[in-house]
Amino acid sequence: MSSSLEEREMGGAAAPGSSSAGLGVGAVGGVAGAALEAVAGVAALQEEVGLRREATESDPDETPKKRARLPEGEAGKLEERLYSVLCCTVCLDLPKASVYQCTNGHLMCAGCFIHLLADSRLKEEQATCPNCRCEISKNLCCRNLAVEKAVSELPTDCTFCLKKFPRSSLERHQKEECQDRVTQCKYKRIGCPWKGPFHELPAHEGECSHPTKTGTELMGILGEMDQSHRRDMQLYNSIFSLLCYEKIGFTEVQFRPYRTDDFITRLYYETPRFTVLNQTWVLKARVNDSERNPNLSCKRTLSFQLILKSKVNSALECSFLLLKGPYDDVRIKPVIHHHSFSNDTNETEYVPLPISDSVECNKLLAAKNINLRLFIFQIQK
Repeated sequence: MSSSLEEREMGGAAAPGSSSAGLGVGAVGGVAGAALEAVAGVAALQEEVGLRREATESDPDETPKKRARLPEGEAGKLEERLYSVLCCTVCLDLPKASVYQCTNGHLMCAGCFIHLLADSRLKEEQATCPNCRCEISKNLCCRNLAVEKAVSELPTDCTFCLKKFPRSSLERHQKEECQDRVTQCKYKRIGCPWKGPFHELPAHEGECSHPTKTGTELMGILGEMDQSHRRDMQLYNSIFSLLCYEKIGFTEVQFRPYRTDDFITRLYYETPRFTVLNQTWVLKARVNDSERNPNLSCKRTLSFQLILKSKVNSALECSFLLLKGPYDDVRIKPVIHHHSFSNDTNETEYVPLPISDSVECNKLLAAKNINLRLFIFQIQK
């Protein structure tokens, strides 16, 4: 096969009646060189095929898949190289969820991307990529789905059994399949505090002493467990009671960022005026209770106050609460606040916005505006 191909290539280059006969010496030499390279490539391919055939004949039971695998050392080096290529440019760790990229292609995990946007809002600066310093924002950056898929297929260690699994299947393994995952006794509802690996669970449950406890002992344990449940039920019962009031109003509110006129400006938020229960209101919010440099703090909180802008003839006693707005994924635990509004006391104290942690606060700070839903219940005397 190689000889016939060589003859055709060389013959085509040297045929006197061919179209290449009229070309210059340099052109003919170029064609001949290309032909020689093609012949060498075919010969190398044939040699590789011959070597694979010899390997197959020497070990017929070995499958092609096993032969194609890289040695363990080389596979480890490949994973390390991919790790350095696909890691976040901020935290230098592989992203666990969404992956964003700047206009120059540098990668950022979702947490670091949101944190950069929140920091820029606090410092009144344009957010930039930490690698190339180009501008970044939710409009300028996009997700890199190819990197997300590649990262999900990279192997990682299970935190319990230390075996390697693709990242896409690790969560299911740790929750349902791993024999070393941490689990609790089925008698935890009656106070058993045992926690241990899953494979030791049957032995523990067979020896657990809680099923044999007396009724008096169990009543003491259940009483402590009921206290937290009672607090949650009290909150929901209060909300249900408020829903029975005659005058109830709610509206979507949008907090917009502003800066104070101080020498060192501070970030604060304020909503446009809105009308609820035939009265005009405004909401204000501040970060870390107007801390001087909140961008230097890892712990971040938001607090807000409700201000009555209308003049009233008599005191207006109200209950109010803020919830997350539609289409938002921020987690806010409802807390009911009470205040009696009058012309002299038309502002509430700043109260914490009940978000779960600093990550949720960064989500709000990174957004262009903060959209929430306000409920006001007027208490009839």
